[in-house]
Amino acid sequence: MDSLTQIVLGASVAEATLGKKIGNKAIVLGAIAGTIPDLDIITRFFVDDLTASVMHRGFSHSLIFPFIAAPILAWILKNIYSKYQNVSFYDWLKMFFLAIITHPLLDAQTTWGTQLFWPFEWRIAIENIFIIDPVYTLPFLTFLILTAFQDRLSRKRKLYNSLGLIISTAYLLVTLSFKGVAHYKIQKALEENNIEYKDINTRATYFNSILWSGQIELEDSYIFTYYSLFDKSSPSFTKKFPKNHDMLKPFIDEKKIQQLIILSNGHYIMTKENNELIFWNLKLGQKGFDENASPYIWSYIIEKNEIGKIMLDEKNEKMDALKVKEVRSFRNNRKYSEEFNMFIERLKGI
Repeated sequence: MDSLTQIVLGASVAEATLGKKIGNKAIVLGAIAGTIPDLDIITRFFVDDLTASVMHRGFSHSLIFPFIAAPILAWILKNIYSKYQNVSFYDWLKMFFLAIITHPLLDAQTTWGTQLFWPFEWRIAIENIFIIDPVYTLPFLTFLILTAFQDRLSRKRKLYNSLGLIISTAYLLVTLSFKGVAHYKIQKALEENNIEYKDINTRATYFNSILWSGQIELEDSYIFTYYSLFDKSSPSFTKKFPKNHDMLKPFIDEKKIQQLIILSNGHYIMTKENNELIFWNLKLGQKGFDENASPYIWSYIIEKNEIGKIMLDEKNEKMDALKVKEVRSFRNNRKYSEEFNMFIERLKGI
């Protein structure tokens, strides 16, 4: 999830754990603890972008990490705030442990995938919530702000913070049920169209849990669709996009190629255009909201230099091919208002 959401979650969990004893210090310390797992972004200063992307949401987002980080932080804070005689080492430990472990548990519900079971490469990606969802974050933030303005022993303080945690958790459970509905409708449409498939990947779309995208893996290709909870018609599917995984065979043992596959959670297609071999990562889904939509969003051009080493030119969007390391956007001439209108129209249902 985005940093603001993780800050709010960590702060609220810490408040529920220790707010009654140390007041707003719990909110501040919980907010800091809630962002600690994302400090793995510093790896970008020491390794290339691809390796850093693979390492992100690794060890610091694992179930092991809180057991290491929480005791260290608890010991430090116990010594810094020794004046709090009523706060034991266990109290500090519980606060930091819960504030840290809830971070990867929430991240695992997004698209990127989280190595909860590090050092194993298996990434958990439930995909029931988009990385930024105002419906989840804003009520949570509102109740946290209200909490901060109450006396630490006030009943209202406990009430506001509890409401924030309950509503946000309930929303996550609701998104899981919405995802289940979308998955069922897409699966039913596939059966009605006599389409044999290997896997269905259903994920939340931008900033909401009403419109869901479906990525369907066939034997040698992918097709895509959308389903809105307001739909009255069955989902329609795009044309087939061949996997062409055999194009990658000459490079399959290269470390960087293996990293690309890991980063895509194994969902990718290969194309060759203008003598360029292109690896399309399907993690970001498709571009467009109808049967003519394209999955071409996130790509790498693969080539070897003079000494035979794999070179990757990382790009977003097929059309303008901007380097991600230079510009963190899809392309500089996107018609955002037009795309937003198309998105809203599709969200309204068909």
